[in-house]
Amino acid sequence: MTPHLAFRIAEPSQVGEARRAAVRLATDIGLDEVASGRVALAVTELGTNLSRHATGGRLLMAAHVDGDRTGLDVLSLDDGPGMADVGRCLADGYSTSGTPGTGLGAVQRVCDEFSMYSLVGKGTVIFGRVLTRQERTAATLPALRYVIGAICLAAPGEMVSGDGWSFQADGDRASVIVADGLGHGPVAAEASDAALAVFALRPAAGPEQLLTVAHEALRSTRGAAVAVAVLDAEAGTLVFCGAGNIAGRLISGLADRSLLSQHGTVGLQIRRLADVSYEWGEHAILVLHSDGLATRWTLADVGGLLQCHPVVIAGWLIRDQMRGRDDATVVVVRRR
Repeated sequence: MTPHLAFRIAEPSQVGEARRAAVRLATDIGLDEVASGRVALAVTELGTNLSRHATGGRLLMAAHVDGDRTGLDVLSLDDGPGMADVGRCLADGYSTSGTPGTGLGAVQRVCDEFSMYSLVGKGTVIFGRVLTRQERTAATLPALRYVIGAICLAAPGEMVSGDGWSFQADGDRASVIVADGLGHGPVAAEASDAALAVFALRPAAGPEQLLTVAHEALRSTRGAAVAVAVLDAEAGTLVFCGAGNIAGRLISGLADRSLLSQHGTVGLQIRRLADVSYEWGEHAILVLHSDGLATRWTLADVGGLLQCHPVVIAGWLIRDQMRGRDDATVVVVRRR
């Protein structure tokens, strides 16, 4: 997991700040000069669009590390006005402000992965991922069974997020964890990091077993809300166990099912833990999030969003449901 940097974009001068931060981050994570240049172009074009056309514009960026694949994710979020025809807006030469109209098309071309969703009156989420040059020429998108999208943001005024998440997969089987250390800041991060360390050392363990071990490992910390899901893509099943206020949902165009979590705090006091099994429909997505997001949300009124990249779905939820007073993390998982 890598927490996201966040930048408000309301005027052109803020675009330069975001671009410089993106290039520094790209250099820090080892992206080559060509990839860093593509990052700079994507951030410049997305930020310029926000300053010219949008309200409530924000840019988020974070390192992306998936095995041997390294890159940088950039997200553009805004509250409106939204695009009536996304395809037309992506085509070169289309502009509503007298510019050459190559911005979004250029972003799509320089990114190795790209996805976006827009709704008139609601706003837009745009996602681009830039990988290093050598990774573009071979298997840019390996044949994995799962596609993951996640956003992790620190509480206002904090440099460190007290939330954490991780994902690991081995063929059809995969597991995902979300942890929220009590409070926020570095001390909360110690608790969530301890839970993630247990998760990393026991890749074959079930959710209940992982939380039981984590309960002992977190006793020297302030404790955390933790949830773990073990996924089986071939069987179409999910096994879940959670303690505390990590919310879990299985969502498709036909159903929206909440996952059952126990009361308590891992490391302090928890009730008897038990795994719960669920059917995972072929087109359903799994959403896990910390209490930095409101819990009573729906995606029923945003047709087409579920077909977008999971990062776009995570961005839509962060944009609309983030409480703004605490760390916020949302993880979205889809089977290929």
